[in-house]
Amino acid sequence: MGRTARLGTGIGWRPEIADAVERMPGIDWVEAVSENLCPGHLPDSLLRLRERGVTVVPHGVSLGLGGAERPDAGRLAALAERAEVLGAPLVTEHIAFVRAGGALTASPALEAGHLLPVPRTRDALDVLCENVRIAQDALPVPLAVENIAALVAWPDEELTEGQFLYELADRTGVRLLIDVANLHTNHVNLGADPAEALAELPLEALAYVHVAGGFERDGVWHDSHAHPVAQPVLDILTDLASRVAPPGVLLERDENFPDGDALSGEVEAIRTAVAKGRAGSCAAVTAGTAPRTSGAESGSGSRSGSGSRSESGSGSGSRSESGSGSAGDVVRQRLGLAQAALLSALVAGTPVPEGFDRVRLGVQARALAGKRADVVGRVAPELPVILGARYRPAFLAYAQGSPLTGGYRRDALDFAAHVLRTAPGDEDPAVRRALREWWLDRSGPVPRSRRPGVRLARATRRVLLRR
Repeated sequence: MGRTARLGTGIGWRPEIADAVERMPGIDWVEAVSENLCPGHLPDSLLRLRERGVTVVPHGVSLGLGGAERPDAGRLAALAERAEVLGAPLVTEHIAFVRAGGALTASPALEAGHLLPVPRTRDALDVLCENVRIAQDALPVPLAVENIAALVAWPDEELTEGQFLYELADRTGVRLLIDVANLHTNHVNLGADPAEALAELPLEALAYVHVAGGFERDGVWHDSHAHPVAQPVLDILTDLASRVAPPGVLLERDENFPDGDALSGEVEAIRTAVAKGRAGSCAAVTAGTAPRTSGAESGSGSRSGSGSRSESGSGSGSRSESGSGSAGDVVRQRLGLAQAALLSALVAGTPVPEGFDRVRLGVQARALAGKRADVVGRVAPELPVILGARYRPAFLAYAQGSPLTGGYRRDALDFAAHVLRTAPGDEDPAVRRALREWWLDRSGPVPRSRRPGVRLARATRRVLLRR
């Protein structure tokens, strides 16, 4: 597995807090969303941080390593390019699927616009392991993968989260990015025990740790990355630090950014939680009491009965139709059909697959639609301005019958066209005119000319073509 880079204490770099991050004392490294970076035009703030010796790690969100399809070569090449440009010691992605359908399942291709959980089954593990190996071969630096937060649980799962991650690391050598906020989310939403998950993890594979805030509503924890870090999350971080010295710990914040002092306070609270865990570990050693360790370190037999290692081995082909330790096409298709059915229920209103909690699936569907409305509002900020208070309810109504199938720019254009087609007769003419102008300016291959003569000629041509 090799040596893990020592990163220290960091924060997620976002353009909205770039200045605050640069001024923040004691920041050893930052993480930037890979898809938001252009290798030839890196933000000046990131360049200045790198010149100061601050490590920058690209964090991918769109590979979908847990999906049924093999990783897209173009997305892998883009992630590799950003790692090289940034001089990063590693890159990170998620154990999730983000799209489903398409040729593999002979069904419409759908995008989630969100990280969705992978079923913890043998089929899904085989597919994930092969996808991770493909990604590792394409990347110039080590890969670490992150556990995600979930609102819904798959029926008939065969492994716990800790067992699933243990096997993944054991079979591929991939490093783990453990998000303690996601462990807390899964504790509240799914009843998973964070301490049990930590006890089962191969902590020697730990690359670094994410810490983030969220909120609870009606018994459901939402991993918002837009709220202060809750004390239970810090407690899980302390527990982890009592078991292993984390190579790096990082605060994630994506929205609702506080001022620099508040951000610094959250980073300091993370340092304190880690120090508390390390002090407890040292005290246990001094007293002659062995600190709690992962199953990988202790040789715990808790997994042997589950078959998480003894049945699978490393590269065993016993569960795969291909017979070579890789995921065969039949396995991929089986997983793809299950994921497509779930995603279609979430974003296209199709029936809920058997075994899923209908109420919880409804919560997830509303969360996905709301997130989609927020992202489109950021990609096309003119739309909320033009439509005002009508923007959000109009978008949510549009999303019910129009799943995300492409990028958010295309989604914004399709939404605007939908509003223009379905606008009521009493629609404000000024609003309709502004929306139409916005759509016309962006729907063609190039922006429309502002010269009156050119616009008149184009309008005349359209009239003649209609005849």
